Amino acid sequence: MRNWTTVDGRPLQGDTLLGSGGQGDVWLSELDGRKVAVKVYHLHTATKAQREVIERLVTKGSPAHYFLWPIALIDDVAERTFGYVMELREPRFRPLEDFMARRIEPSFRALLTASWQLADGFLSLHSRGLCYRDISFANVFFDPRNGDVRICDNDNVDVSGTESGGILGTQRFMAPEVVRREAVPSDQTDRYSLAVLIFFMLMGGHPLDGEREANIRCLDVPALERLYGTAPLYIFDPTDGSNKPVPGVHDNPIAFHPLYPEFLKALFLRSFTEGLHYPTKRVRESEWRKAFARAIDSLLPCASCASENLYDVDVLRSRGAQQCWSCGRQLVLPPRLRIGDSIIVLGRDTKIFEHHLGGAQDAFSPVGEVAENPVKPGQFGIKNLTASAWTLTRPDGSIVDVPPGKSVPIVSGNKVNFGQSTGEVRA
Repeated sequence: MRNWTTVDGRPLQGDTLLGSGGQGDVWLSELDGRKVAVKVYHLHTATKAQREVIERLVTKGSPAHYFLWPIALIDDVAERTFGYVMELREPRFRPLEDFMARRIEPSFRALLTASWQLADGFLSLHSRGLCYRDISFANVFFDPRNGDVRICDNDNVDVSGTESGGILGTQRFMAPEVVRREAVPSDQTDRYSLAVLIFFMLMGGHPLDGEREANIRCLDVPALERLYGTAPLYIFDPTDGSNKPVPGVHDNPIAFHPLYPEFLKALFLRSFTEGLHYPTKRVRESEWRKAFARAIDSLLPCASCASENLYDVDVLRSRGAQQCWSCGRQLVLPPRLRIGDSIIVLGRDTKIFEHHLGGAQDAFSPVGEVAENPVKPGQFGIKNLTASAWTLTRPDGSIVDVPPGKSVPIVSGNKVNFGQSTGEVRA
């Protein structure tokens, strides 16, 4: 049994060890009647500087609910060390490493949602003048069913652009200027690491691991520094094909890259061409967030095999048709809802969110959803989930109210006034 006390005098006990690492041990405990986790530092990591970092983080408070943030500093008098209390990670959250090892198989929707939440979380962090310093697989957990994210090991967080504890990050995720020891971690280097992490999640490989990496017999320190620091080159660089992915070695990026819409691939291209060399040109979190919201709206199930695809306007304009990545058959385009610049594919799982109606980009509270008619199976409508009536204008010009709980028929030409904005069904 381990005993601790928060700096404001609240006692805690721990008798279940949840995990151990290089910095310390994590224990199950209880504070104010709820289960929590307690990280206790080893003696050699319980430095004055680390304690000051935890004190700052506790005082600032969590930037967003995605972070398993330090909520109280604790002292372990018996062991002459200290630690902190954080929220307990729920069992539904799995290590991102499980996905990379293919121990779990999330849907496109879950991966895109996780990517959106990561961008949203780090936007919140950076807006407070903080940087994470060590974005990588090891620090991210997500729910493979819906894409919800939790970010751990937040005791590495500190003020952007400052040297803190000598932590530079995980090499394959570090910005090239950090690998070259020309810069310390900052919000700009975090943006590079975030782009690498998202690329790994969606493409199944590293954006710089191509022919150059395959030709290296020994990935020693000089080789790694060249790949990721002094001579980095994007595997899909359109002007230099000398580091293209190698079939049989980098099959995941080769297979997955074509599946994503052009607007997402354009952000990766910018991240790993201009963004490799000019930190100020890296993709900002708000841009990722907007792109992933658009991608989620574009999810399109194949009518033949039910595989998830992404509706890509650019492909339809250039080719006139889009094929399913799984079965190869031409995709049947379902009805869409256009609200301003947003085009929302109306599938069985589609929801309309506050951000579609002009709310903030992080407004993901559902205001409507596609629902089957309980009386007429096979017929679908957009169900009103708000407390106010919508106004429906039919193609013939007639106008009717759509009270809360009722649905707008998914009929081409139907126009819906949601209150803040108007959408039109197209089929």
